[in-house]
Amino acid sequence: MNISKSAILIAAAMTACAMLCSAGEPKEQHDQRMEWWREARFGMFVHWGLYSGLAGTWNGKPVGKSGGMEWIQQRVGADTETYANAAIPLFKPSPDFAKGWAKLAKEAGCRYVVFTTKHHDGFCLADTKTSDYDAGSVLHRDLVKEIVEACRAEGLRVGFYHSVIDWHHDQYEYAKSKQLPHPLKGKPYPNGTRDHSKYLNYLFGEVGELVSNYGPVDVLWWDYSAQDFQGDEAWHATDLMKLVREKQPGIIMNNRLYRSAEAGWKSMGTDGYAATLDTKYGDFVTPEQHIPDTGMPGVDWETCMTLNTTWGFSEHDHAWKSDETLIRNLIDIASKGGNYLLNIGPKGDGSVPDESIKSMQAIGAWMKVNGEAIYATQASPIAKPAWGRVTQKQLAGGAKRLYLHVFNWPTDGKLTVPVSAKTAKATLLANGKSLDATAAENQITITLPAESPDKIATVIALDI
Repeated sequence: MNISKSAILIAAAMTACAMLCSAGEPKEQHDQRMEWWREARFGMFVHWGLYSGLAGTWNGKPVGKSGGMEWIQQRVGADTETYANAAIPLFKPSPDFAKGWAKLAKEAGCRYVVFTTKHHDGFCLADTKTSDYDAGSVLHRDLVKEIVEACRAEGLRVGFYHSVIDWHHDQYEYAKSKQLPHPLKGKPYPNGTRDHSKYLNYLFGEVGELVSNYGPVDVLWWDYSAQDFQGDEAWHATDLMKLVREKQPGIIMNNRLYRSAEAGWKSMGTDGYAATLDTKYGDFVTPEQHIPDTGMPGVDWETCMTLNTTWGFSEHDHAWKSDETLIRNLIDIASKGGNYLLNIGPKGDGSVPDESIKSMQAIGAWMKVNGEAIYATQASPIAKPAWGRVTQKQLAGGAKRLYLHVFNWPTDGKLTVPVSAKTAKATLLANGKSLDATAAENQITITLPAESPDKIATVIALDI
């Protein structure tokens, strides 16, 4: 098999990654921690909190038809008391909401679920001793426990999204950053002088509970830092990560306690990620609403993305992505060696919008047939072809299996794959039907049926 330029770049980057890993945690230990996550490829993100019941509406009027409604408190400039008075009466989780989420994730083919334990508004879904602005105090329920138990019952890995920004806490010094959002940004602290160290004590206490009270936690998804306020200065990040690892040695954490080049960032924009990561700052890079054009060879990464344009539920946002877009996004990401964390935004009662259910079910139907071509695969060894994408697996005896995800069915019935091999065996993954494959110098030509079996993406398994 000819090795393309992209494959050479991948090998070089993997060497660089090995050097980074060896600077702190031994590479073998790091790889062992990351193994399940790298094989999972697909997870479900859940943004859910007080903002969900507001549904993008404030004082009877839409705040907007697009964009993040989990930020509604900031978008309307409401202080905590005003926001809480409006939102709490509309946040009424049903008894079995968590079971519905877990079943949906399982049906979609997700291997893990990451959900908001606390978003920027500061309302914690746990029953925490650190605050009275939490589900335990307000609802007399531990919603984190309910979600964790439901996910584990479906065999799913569990992750916590936790905001280090806090619009509720009366000691959070929001004036320390000109870049981080806050509903009262530019205004004096309403309670006088603040002491950020007291907020950090609260943050450490709450995180300590989360990693101590719910059994194994697989992912901690931090959110987020600014270039002018990050890391040890802002969150005592080194100590915070140490606390988490002491309680959860196998946990995987993202890079959002920082906003520096070493941590995989080049700007404040959602496209401001960089294909570099010193793993002492986190285990993976987090492109938001973007798929890197050429992936991030040698760096673990995960694209997080919404089904419409908002993370938190909005009754005004109807810009739903098509099934084709979602499935091809998943394939594209896997072909570049990344993970896809796809968000649902449940309503205030925890129910999932019908459009989200249908989308996740459509992905699940495709994954039921073709999941082998996504799970535990590696990035494509060739540049992305015009007809689709490629994932691969190593087979016993040194052979490779290439999974050819065909988006654009060739009109002449011939699929050309730019690799060379002594032998080639091709089958339709859906039914195992053999296809004629001819190996020649620098390419393999596969004879296809007249019609594509799957209009979104037909997968051909090519053993070489």
